Amino acid sequence: MPSELLAPAAPPPADPHWTATAAPPGGATLLDEIEQFVREALAQMPPDPAERGRAGPGRPRILPALALWAGLLVCVLRGHGSQQALWRLLSAGGFWDYPRFPVSDQAVRARLAAGGTEALVRLFRQLSAVLAARLAPYAAADLAPFAAEVVALDASALDPLARTLPALRALPPGDDRLLPGKLAGRFDLRRQQWQLVRHLEEARENDKVAARALLAGLPPGSLVLADLGYFGFQWFDELTDAGYWWVSRCRAKTSYRVLHTYYRDGDTFDGLVWLGAHRADRAKHAVRLVQFRQGGVLYRYLTNVREPATLPPGEVARLYARRWDFELAVKLVKRHLGLHLFWSAKPVVVQQQVWAALCVAQILHALQLELAGRAGVDPFDVSLALLVEYLPRYARAGEDPLAFFLEWGRELGFIRPSTRTVIRAPAIPPERLAPPPPGLVLTRPPRYAQRKCGPRGQAARDAVSGHK
Repeated sequence: MPSELLAPAAPPPADPHWTATAAPPGGATLLDEIEQFVREALAQMPPDPAERGRAGPGRPRILPALALWAGLLVCVLRGHGSQQALWRLLSAGGFWDYPRFPVSDQAVRARLAAGGTEALVRLFRQLSAVLAARLAPYAAADLAPFAAEVVALDASALDPLARTLPALRALPPGDDRLLPGKLAGRFDLRRQQWQLVRHLEEARENDKVAARALLAGLPPGSLVLADLGYFGFQWFDELTDAGYWWVSRCRAKTSYRVLHTYYRDGDTFDGLVWLGAHRADRAKHAVRLVQFRQGGVLYRYLTNVREPATLPPGEVARLYARRWDFELAVKLVKRHLGLHLFWSAKPVVVQQQVWAALCVAQILHALQLELAGRAGVDPFDVSLALLVEYLPRYARAGEDPLAFFLEWGRELGFIRPSTRTVIRAPAIPPERLAPPPPGLVLTRPPRYAQRKCGPRGQAARDAVSGHK
């Protein structure tokens, strides 16, 4: 079963201990502040029922659950990369105000294996709620201001488990049992925060299977961006019927019929079309096609925002380019926070590591957005990779990294012009747009070609490739 989390739609009041403009208290570093923030979130979690007292024989627990989960997050934050590192952190002492826990490394492994993910999912929810309030002054309000929210949907397969783990050494390379699943999520583009995340056990599952579940809790009037893996006439119609706006690239060889032309000049086109020129597969709602050429490349976008005045072609291109934010968010989790190297082959420990990395990622995204806002630059002008690398270094040296980055960021390259590709659509003067005729019909009876999009099993893939 997938493990999932939906962040609260409405943020709570700002945390008085970590406001949008507050600096760390006297002498504390930003790393100390982050860890304190995590401590306060953990303190709000209900106690583990197994630790409320036990009757009968048996040794009481030596290691409290809160200490276990706190240690797991701190290991990810500090860049440690194994269950052994977690055991050393807990057993050596000096970790926050916790005492030294006289437990063996095998006892820590057993506790993780039996611990589940519920506590980390709750912690993710609490962190997300507080960060939503903190990030309110820095949210990109100019991004599709007509939309309630602007989100990207996507999924990314997690890196295969290392065959150096004892339980996996006998498996051949490429075996499906080395795949720890995939992350499917909804990413808030205005606040650079995960809104909803699902860990799917089947890494080869078609992205469309989980697509509708990723809309849970998303308010109507929101704008959805997704890559071509989600492309489908029925999906577009369902989004429109549910009250969502959407923007997508147009898949090659997609048939359509022009219904109305707002503007045409060479390769530049803006108009309304029917998706599906044949009876076997056709969409219910008329949509807008935006097309232009830049640098020898023909760009074609589809959207149900039919009015060019609401979403000009240049904004269509700028919005869809922000879909890449999801890929960068996954890169943070998988590369910079060590999720490319899993600590265990046990599925529950894999999921715990995923959720711990996501908790830390939420905080780092928040720091990037706040740093950009205070420096007056685009969020992607702030190097998230360098922030991850140098934040612990300066914090251990007694520096406040956020203040240091603000003062020296441009000189040292922490703040630099982003290298992201910018796609610029030609500007179309409003007076050259031809309005649609009165009474233009924009809906019709749909017909959807039935396509299977479930996961393919190992046997099916072997049969196709000729292996037994």
